[in-house]
Amino acid sequence: MTEASHATRTIPYDVVVIGAGPVGENLADRARAAGLSAAIVESELVGGECSYWACMPSKALLRPVVARADARRVPGLRHLVDGDLDAAAVLAHRDDYTSHWKDDGQVGWLESVGVELHRGHGRLSGTKEVTVTGPDGETVRLSARHAVAVCTGSRAVVPDLPGVADAKPWTSREATSADRVPGRLIVVGGGVVGVEMATAWQALGSRVTLLVRGGGLLPKMEPFAGELVADALREAGADVRTNASVTEARRNGDTVTAVLDDGTAIEADEILFATGRAPRTDDLGLDTVGLEPGSWLSVDDSCRVTGKDWLYAVGDVNRRALLTHQGKYQARVAGAAIAARAQRVPLLETDRWGAHSATADHAAVPQVVFTDPEAASAGLTLAAAESAGHRVRAVDYDLANVAGSGLYADGYRGRARMIVDLDREVLLGVTFVGPGVSELLHSATIAIAGEVPIDRLWHAVPAYPTISEVWLRLLETYRG
Repeated sequence: MTEASHATRTIPYDVVVIGAGPVGENLADRARAAGLSAAIVESELVGGECSYWACMPSKALLRPVVARADARRVPGLRHLVDGDLDAAAVLAHRDDYTSHWKDDGQVGWLESVGVELHRGHGRLSGTKEVTVTGPDGETVRLSARHAVAVCTGSRAVVPDLPGVADAKPWTSREATSADRVPGRLIVVGGGVVGVEMATAWQALGSRVTLLVRGGGLLPKMEPFAGELVADALREAGADVRTNASVTEARRNGDTVTAVLDDGTAIEADEILFATGRAPRTDDLGLDTVGLEPGSWLSVDDSCRVTGKDWLYAVGDVNRRALLTHQGKYQARVAGAAIAARAQRVPLLETDRWGAHSATADHAAVPQVVFTDPEAASAGLTLAAAESAGHRVRAVDYDLANVAGSGLYADGYRGRARMIVDLDREVLLGVTFVGPGVSELLHSATIAIAGEVPIDRLWHAVPAYPTISEVWLRLLETYRG
């Protein structure tokens, strides 16, 4: 075989995207819509974490749980849903929503928009250059005329504890893709993944022990959100323990044991660590372009990496907001910015929606925790607003006192809070906790992102009798 036959083939594109999750797909699509050629590199399934191990499977597991809980709170229905969930049917429903972990449909979509897929592991190998090692070991070099976008997302972090590797712990991936219900499940971590998976598996038949190192659940939301979710989990039968740190994990056959800092030992069939995320940048070739492997990537509001006019980091890897919808938003921003720069058009002239700048990542990020009750928030908490130096007031209202909530469910329990900037009289943050509140969130996001004055919000009349009437009650409470 001659030396020439070993030469790596080089294929030029306008834009090369590493990572074919929702973020990479949206960026590549926006680039193609602007007339640029685009390639996308994926080492696993096209569609990424959200489609197969996060958003879609977790919500498919949770939807029957919440629907049953809602039905149990409605007269005339509760006697029909007294039994257990059909776990096999729920898992089958989950499997349908993950396309049985096959990506044919997503690949077909890429083909339909003209994005070329390269399967394999992509690494930066120089400025505007990505080398892809395919499943067969063959390599191909992709060169980018204008931009390379890193859209590789994040991975679950398992703490380095004695025995943890041999304990074979679950991460979020195993928790959303498991094919059986464990009889006993330990969940370590009180963030979104921890509380959602505790909710799902407890309802499906596991005896769940939730261990939280801090004093409460959902620490990035208003304190009452974690309190209401914790109360509901306990009522559902889960053992929720706060200020409980795991110091060791070990497995003996089918039994895993978690040892706490006070010496308590808890046994289960499986243990899930939901204790944080790290960027998937450790084997990305960042060192070839002067960046630190394994690091989060700092970016400007167009998602361009600091000091690199050709490199973009979009979605989880830039650590601005580790949420699929925010990553897709960033992807649209970055795609528009790349196209404008490629065409040498000033960014301010490129998009009639102003989609060249990811400003919503600063102060109007929405998030829903799909537990029972749901917790939904947008913008800043009271603590975050005060820490940022704003002069604010928190306005609270008991959702049980809204006419629509009583019709939604007997014994409705929930709470709403809005954070008002007293100097400008606009909203900086809103939090809702209660059954069905996720559908209230977009109105809050619009009010915050649009900086709608309180005086104008008075004229956004909520329909009666709906839970959204809480907006009127919050405004009345604020005015006194």
